[in-house]
Amino acid sequence: MTVHQRSGAERNPVPPVSRPATPANIIRTADEAIEVAKTLAAEFEKGASERDRDRVWPVSELDAFSQSGLWAINVPKEFGGADLSWVAINRVITIISEADPSLGQIPQNHLGVVSAIRTVSERPQQELLFSEVLKGARFGNAFSEFGTKRAAEFNTKFTDKGDHVLVNGRKFYASGALLAHFVPIVALDDEGRAWYAIAERGAEGLSVIDDWSAMGQRTTLSGTVTLENVKVPKTHLVPGYKGYERPTADGAIFQVIQAAVDLGIARAAIKDTIDFVRNRSRPWVDSGLEHAYEDPYSIQAVGDLVLRANAAEAVLDRAGLTIDAAVAAPDATSVAKAQIATAEAKVLTTEIAIQATNKLFELAGTRSTLAEHNLDRHWRNARTHTLHDPVRWKYAILGNYYLNGINPPLHAWS
Repeated sequence: MTVHQRSGAERNPVPPVSRPATPANIIRTADEAIEVAKTLAAEFEKGASERDRDRVWPVSELDAFSQSGLWAINVPKEFGGADLSWVAINRVITIISEADPSLGQIPQNHLGVVSAIRTVSERPQQELLFSEVLKGARFGNAFSEFGTKRAAEFNTKFTDKGDHVLVNGRKFYASGALLAHFVPIVALDDEGRAWYAIAERGAEGLSVIDDWSAMGQRTTLSGTVTLENVKVPKTHLVPGYKGYERPTADGAIFQVIQAAVDLGIARAAIKDTIDFVRNRSRPWVDSGLEHAYEDPYSIQAVGDLVLRANAAEAVLDRAGLTIDAAVAAPDATSVAKAQIATAEAKVLTTEIAIQATNKLFELAGTRSTLAEHNLDRHWRNARTHTLHDPVRWKYAILGNYYLNGINPPLHAWS
C-alpha cells in the first residue's frame, strides 16, 4: 500500500471550490438515472486505482457526478425533482461505488440531508434549498466529532444572533467537505437540540483541513473542519432533531446508502477476482488442469460469492421498498420495518464486502498481491467503510425486534 505523505502546507486549510458555471442536468426517471450512473461509472473506473494509490482528489469526476443530476434524484417532484424510489437510488450508488467507492460515498450525507429537509423543513426553506440542489450544489458534512464519548454526542454549538446564528466547534470524518459547495454542520442550540446549520463552504471562519489518513476510502474528500464564529443565515438552519422526535425514515435513509456503497465494493472485488483468475492466475500444481479457471474449488467459490452478492442486493432492494413506504406514510410500524430491512441489508452487504475482498487473494494467488495491481484497495475500502455503524449492533437490533417486539432506536445510526 502506498502511504501518502503530507507536507506542512497540506495541513493548511483548503480553499473552497467554485461552483460550475452552468446548472446541473435534471433527471426525470429511474431508467435515466441508471443509464447516467452506468455512463459515469465507466469513466470513473478508469482512474480509480491510480486515485487511490496516489490519493488524487477526484475533482473533475466529482463535477461530472453532481452536474449529471444524480445528486438531486431524491428532491420531491413538487419542487422539480425526480423523487426516485430508494430502490433506484441505492442502485445508482452501487453502480458508482463499484467503479470507485470513494465517489460512491461522497454524496451519502448530501442525499441524507436532502431527505431530512423534506422531512423537517417548512416549505419556504424547502423551496430555497431544493432549488440549490437542483442547480448542482453539493452538500458536504460536518457531523462527527473526536472529543465526545459517543457518536451521537456533540460539543459544537450555535448562538442565536437574530436573522443568523454563529457556529463554533471542531469536526472530523467530514466526507465530501473539501470540495463541497455547502457544509451542513450538526450544531446544538441552547436546549441541546441538534440542527443542520448549512454554511457556505467559503464562509468566514469555516476551515477544512486535508488530514484524512485512513487506509481505505482515501479520496472521500474528508478531513477536519474547524468552525470559528461561522455565520449561517436562519434560512439555512434546518431543525434536524425533528426527524428523530417522532418516527421518520431519516435514520434508515442515512444507513441504507452505506449498504449500497458496500455492495459496490463487493461487486468490484468479484469482478477483479474473475478477471485475474481467468487471465493471470496459474492452476495449482496438483490439479492437473491447464487453466486456473477450471479449478473446481475456485468455480465453487466464485459461485458462492456471486450468490451472496445477489442475495445482498435483493435485501437492499427490499430495504429500499420499505423506506419508500415509510416516507409515504411514516408511523412507528412503517419506520421500524424500514429500519429492520436496512439493518438486514447492512449486515449482508458488510459480510459480502469483507468476504469478496478476502477471497480475491485466495483465489487469484500470490501474484495478485503485487503492488502494480493495487487490488488491496478493495479490501482496504471494505474494511474501512464497513466500520461505519458496526454490524454486531445490527444483529442485536434484529434479534430484539423479531424475538421481543422491540423497535429500533430513532437516530441517524439506526
